[in-house]
Amino acid sequence: MDITTKAFGAYDLRGIYPQEVNEELYYRIGRVFPHLFHVRQVVVGHDIRISGGTLSEALTKGLNEAGCGVVDIGLCGTEMIYHAAGKTDGGLMITASHNPKEYNGLKLVKRGAVPLDKAELKLLAEAVQDEAELPAAAAVHGKAEKKDMLEDYLQRILSFVDVKALKPLKVVANSGNGSAGPVVDALAQYLPFEIIPVYGEPDGSFPHGVPNPLLPENREATAKAVVEYGADFGVAWDGDFDRCFLYDEQGNFIEGYYMVGFLAQAFLEKNKGARVVYDPRCIWNTIELVEEAGGEPIICKGGHAFIKAKMREVDAVYGGEMSAHHYFRDFSYCDSGMIPWLLVAELMSRKNESLSSLLKKRMEKYPVSGEINTKLESVETAATIMTKVEDAYSVHAKKVQHIDGLSVDMGDWRFNLRRSNTEPLLRLNVEARSDKALCQAKAKELLDLIRRV
Repeated sequence: MDITTKAFGAYDLRGIYPQEVNEELYYRIGRVFPHLFHVRQVVVGHDIRISGGTLSEALTKGLNEAGCGVVDIGLCGTEMIYHAAGKTDGGLMITASHNPKEYNGLKLVKRGAVPLDKAELKLLAEAVQDEAELPAAAAVHGKAEKKDMLEDYLQRILSFVDVKALKPLKVVANSGNGSAGPVVDALAQYLPFEIIPVYGEPDGSFPHGVPNPLLPENREATAKAVVEYGADFGVAWDGDFDRCFLYDEQGNFIEGYYMVGFLAQAFLEKNKGARVVYDPRCIWNTIELVEEAGGEPIICKGGHAFIKAKMREVDAVYGGEMSAHHYFRDFSYCDSGMIPWLLVAELMSRKNESLSSLLKKRMEKYPVSGEINTKLESVETAATIMTKVEDAYSVHAKKVQHIDGLSVDMGDWRFNLRRSNTEPLLRLNVEARSDKALCQAKAKELLDLIRRV
């Protein structure tokens, strides 16, 4: 098979199978990973994608030949690898998350679930390019063992909430035929909830579309089920369930942005004066709520490797991205798609309020456009668009930042425009102060400019 390093991104691998990610590449990664990062045993798992099994076998073969032991936990979610990596030298998760079904990828962490940084990924990419330069096979090969770590993982997730405080809520759970279904089924035995599954069977052919709840066309199934069954709220996950998306009791999709401030306040109630890390896409609601709760908001470039590094640097109790990645200090600073919805259920139970009533005022005060994607022809196209947009708005702006793409504060509204780290897309987010019409108008104005360029 041809080897290319095109799949290596800012903090993981993501590419089309088998042209950009394939068994030969994963075998080579297995051969060099232990030498580069001094590991003797790692955990390996994969999500529901059809190529996951053979890629896992190739990766394991390479690791074993390098003298590295492998704990194979099979079909899982990314956060299960993060959980397990705390007990070994690292973890490798074969997943392309929410990408289209022809993709696969790889997330790599060292001991303590610390992700590889950009320089380390570059080093890895360079090391796999030439087969002749691979390190010699170890005199004693490592061994692979299959292990079920589900129960151990479940108990750690449940430790984030007071299960006895939970009320018998009715919850719609849409796994999108991803890896979340079996975990939700196993979790249900410990919860007083009536769980209504939607697309719960794992299926890498994605018969109901790629599990990416951010796409508007993927939201209807969850919203419809919430209304039909009279549920208290709904949850939908992406393919490897490191993100979850919530729906209120009326079937309305809750933007991940509002959940950042919501969860930040929940943690600050128990951790007075703590720091909270957030990304630059939409910020006003988060900053206001964190400061009101006596916390310290700290901005950081989006992406799991960057957020985790910043959280470790400042010892933040919680970190959140509007893309629905939520990070927890007590979960090795890692993101989880299972902890957030349980925390929401706990807050709803304690306050005896619906999700819509808990969030209504915040959504009215800081309306958002939702993330709007534009497909890119090339990197050069992205640079041209960003320059044109900055030229058009910076003259009258109150503040311009380049922490992650382009952020422009116009006073009563602001926007962030950035390239995706995983797909050929330009992502636009707009927010306003108590003016939904202004938010929508400015989003359209920006989108017209972007697409003209």
